[in-house]
Amino acid sequence: MDPTAEPGLDALLDRLDLIVDRLSQSSCSLDEALRLYEEGVALVRQARALLDQAEVRVRELGADGTLSILP
Repeated sequence: MDPTAEPGLDALLDRLDLIVDRLSQSSCSLDEALRLYEEGVALVRQARALLDQAEVRVRELGADGTLSILP
């Protein structure tokens, strides 16, 4: 696997799940909570971009599976 490659949707969601778990722990300091929150927001943006790209690809595929350009 290419270490410089962007993480996939599954990896982003896994990391978000870990962040949510950590934030729900009472031992999480305010500084750590803010850092994790900021990381989570960035991960959500990355995931949204991946989903938007996938939606565009699906819309470009015709019913027969051939690529068609939409206006």
